[in-house]
Amino acid sequence: MNPVRIAVFPVAGLGTRCLPATKAIPKEMLPVVDKPLIQYAAEEVIAAGITTLVFITGRSKRAIEDHFDLCPELESELAAKNKTDVLKQLRDITPKGINFVYIRQPAPLGLGHAVLCAEPVVGKEPFAVILPDDLIDAQTPVTKQLLDVAAANGGSVLGVEDVAPQDTNKYGIVDTGGSSLGTARVLDMVEKPHPDKAPSTLAVVGRYVLSGDIFDHLRDLGKGAGGEIQLTDGITSMIKNQGRVFSHRFEGKRYDCGSKAGLFEATVDLGRKYHGL
Repeated sequence: MNPVRIAVFPVAGLGTRCLPATKAIPKEMLPVVDKPLIQYAAEEVIAAGITTLVFITGRSKRAIEDHFDLCPELESELAAKNKTDVLKQLRDITPKGINFVYIRQPAPLGLGHAVLCAEPVVGKEPFAVILPDDLIDAQTPVTKQLLDVAAANGGSVLGVEDVAPQDTNKYGIVDTGGSSLGTARVLDMVEKPHPDKAPSTLAVVGRYVLSGDIFDHLRDLGKGAGGEIQLTDGITSMIKNQGRVFSHRFEGKRYDCGSKAGLFEATVDLGRKYHGL
């Protein structure tokens, strides 16, 4: 498998689970301690060696672009007041050698459609997909874990974790034929199955490394669950056409920061761990 140099961030969603906070602020800009969610996601992929970050945005997401842009006036003010530590933190948001690309998703047509919007930049290369709602605190960045699995096995890799049986109807669930290995071949995927019909309790949670072939499958899809183009359906199509897809149980703790409870838990835990609060 060729080296992965591009990560795609689908960030055009409305963030309704965090209203009213997200009425005027993108959910990806909600802070966890002193950084917005999107910055944690960007730092994760940059630490994994990825150099091009593609954001699939909507019309209300300009704050994301502004966050990763330069701010000469603020930098000058901090430099004049000799606030060197804060100035460094500000400049580290946009490291040298990292490219930021922004693509508008014209309508909220689903995660699969958002990923498809990145095709003009990605082409046929393998790439990562990161859902910033899922903040994952890990010693080795989860994106790096998946890239290592992809390099060793070839094909696409899905980050998964065990969820409670009653929660399978909230996730895409993989079928690995009952394998108990940390990395396993995926035989099938089901989007949000009823617990009685779920093939396992292994849920895909916001981290993917995908072959560029996924675009061909997404283009041919009709609308799936919720009347949207589902990424799960595209991956399932790839599996059925002999595509190599693996699941990997990542090491790290995931916080569902698309919910108020998850955002609060992440703020408390990371505040204590990294900031001594």
